[in-house]
Amino acid sequence: MADRQILRLPALEVRQGSRRIYCFAVDGKRLHEFAAVSRIRRDATDHLQGYQRPEVASHIRAIQRYLESEQPMLPNALVLAFDSRVRFEPMAGAHDGVNYSIPGELVVPIDETLEDDQKPAWVVDGQQRSAAIRDADIGEFPVAAVGFIADNEAEQRAQFILVNNTKPLPKGLIHELLPDTNTHLPPAYARRQLPAALMTRLNGTFHGPFYRAIATPTSPDGYIKDNSILRMIEHSLYQGALYQYRDPMDGAGDVEQMLAHLTTYWSLVRDTFPEAWALPPRLSRLTHGVGIQAMGFIMDHLTEDLAPQEIANAVNEALKRIEAGAAWTGGSWKFGSAEARKWNSFQNTPNDVRLLTDGLLYLINQEALF
Repeated sequence: MADRQILRLPALEVRQGSRRIYCFAVDGKRLHEFAAVSRIRRDATDHLQGYQRPEVASHIRAIQRYLESEQPMLPNALVLAFDSRVRFEPMAGAHDGVNYSIPGELVVPIDETLEDDQKPAWVVDGQQRSAAIRDADIGEFPVAAVGFIADNEAEQRAQFILVNNTKPLPKGLIHELLPDTNTHLPPAYARRQLPAALMTRLNGTFHGPFYRAIATPTSPDGYIKDNSILRMIEHSLYQGALYQYRDPMDGAGDVEQMLAHLTTYWSLVRDTFPEAWALPPRLSRLTHGVGIQAMGFIMDHLTEDLAPQEIANAVNEALKRIEAGAAWTGGSWKFGSAEARKWNSFQNTPNDVRLLTDGLLYLINQEALF
């Protein structure tokens, strides 16, 4: 077989407003000749590359066994993103019917010398099915597919999120994709886009207390849950100390000032409780969701309307008062006349977050009386 060839696939172009999608069938055994799964990763400069979740081996094996059984059927279409090397050629006289559906051919170049990240198509939905067909002991297996043409990964990421919006996508994957997605998103995702961008910087290029400490698909060795950080940032953006840096008109903000604010405060927290900061959540309630959120509320309480350079003076004494009564890794919390709570009895629930926050405020104010 020559290195370069052309694959012509009978297809139907469906017009959806200004967009075009292409419905076609293809032998799943040939899919990987021109399409790749773009697995999420970060390059040497910490920029996001790709958008797919890692393959799930057990799921792939289950589909593979089914494909190797008698009379298998995969009725759901795969979704592919093509780049501009793929083109659609309408059939002669194709416009004689309805104007939103045109028969023709998709012309797909195949080059065996290309690496996966250089292929003209990416699997947006159907990663495990395509992998199972690839690995199955069968000669061929035609599958239904739907494709669209997009020249950049930002649009592909957006379509990946939207296509999978009704499926149980891993939240961590969505959180990493959001900052690099520049199209219309559902309100819940749009609200988290700026918090996700801040979290990505804190965990990556912005060397501070959270550097590589947040567990994400591209930072699997992190030990602080990404959702805990997102909740802390999101509350501060909309109701707390970071709100001062937001533009009330469009919701955008001064990201560098936000990062400086977060890094200044949380560096002081880390330096006050170095042992508790270095331990995973099961051994430390400081890095647990309940501690991250409660200390986030303390940040909002102590530093609202303060510039980053003013934070240390406002926070240091309060952290010392918390330190005097802290039980992040052992012992019990004692908040006045309230019943003592064992250090690890606080859970990541709204009620316990509120109780711990109130208790930390009690420690701050109680010590101030002496």
